Amino acid sequence: MNVSTGQPNLVQDDAVIAWLLESDPSIRWQVLRDLTNAPAKEVAAERAKVATTGWGAKLLAMQASNGRWGGAAWNHGWNSTMHVLMLLRDMGLEPKGEQAQHALKRVRSQVTWRGCGPSECDENAFFEGELEPCINGQVAAAGAYFQQDMTGIVGRLLREQLTDGGWNCDETLTRSSFNTTICVLEALLAHEQASGNSLNVKDARLRGEDYLLQRQLFKRLSTGEVIQSDRKGNTAFTDIAFPTWWHYDILRALDYFYSTGAAPDERLEDAIQLLLSKRDEQGRWALELMHEGTMPIDFAEEVGQPSRWNTLRALRVLKWFDGQPKRDKADV
Repeated sequence: MNVSTGQPNLVQDDAVIAWLLESDPSIRWQVLRDLTNAPAKEVAAERAKVATTGWGAKLLAMQASNGRWGGAAWNHGWNSTMHVLMLLRDMGLEPKGEQAQHALKRVRSQVTWRGCGPSECDENAFFEGELEPCINGQVAAAGAYFQQDMTGIVGRLLREQLTDGGWNCDETLTRSSFNTTICVLEALLAHEQASGNSLNVKDARLRGEDYLLQRQLFKRLSTGEVIQSDRKGNTAFTDIAFPTWWHYDILRALDYFYSTGAAPDERLEDAIQLLLSKRDEQGRWALELMHEGTMPIDFAEEVGQPSRWNTLRALRVLKWFDGQPKRDKADV
């Protein structure tokens, strides 16, 4: 089956591209890489600014001398070490850069999980993680991106995969969670991309992907009905947010599938059409939801207003989906 968004010129809108480029370096360099034909040197030069200008530089400057952000390895707000590293990953801070290396050295040598998780994990170094797969998934995704050895956490996540293909932070349940599954999938993919293909990791990742694809990213497997509300977070998977933190939504899932570099699966079609329906008359996407919690910095985006982060991610997903033949589920 070869489905299409029917929008071959969607990313050709010069006004939208110009609007995106009127932003922080963390957005600009990704626009240049993903939506334009900018030379690699121009992309790299813009990416380098993430460490020295704007949001990325602000986040780096907030790190304490003890290596922590927000005084913790992890917290219930969004300003902890884990959350900031995930943001810096989303922004594309160059892992080999001097600023990133300085920050990571502090984290490796000083940050533990004491007071931030189960007591048996108190002496764990930050990149050893704790117990919950949703948290460990985010630690491993950030750690692998920043070229840390995440073999320990990844091995634990592989052992925790459920029979339906996904993962759940509630160890008493045998049914997977969309939220936990996307966190783990991002970790496994980042580990593969950093460390090379591993058959065990890839097999687990593909089974996790199939858990989402069987449900077309936002529907119940039993009935095919749209999932109206997430039981844990009481949010709709159809509302798109940034940052996502541990929460699942369709744009986060689509951006993950884009990041795999694989041909689009035909079972993404309904989610793609839903994403297209959210585009405004100017070709932009709104911030539909902001998850409650303490933001470490202000992205200057308001709920209900056009979002550069959501527009960037939506456009690159649609460009990818329209640009390749689609995989039938029988080909997986």
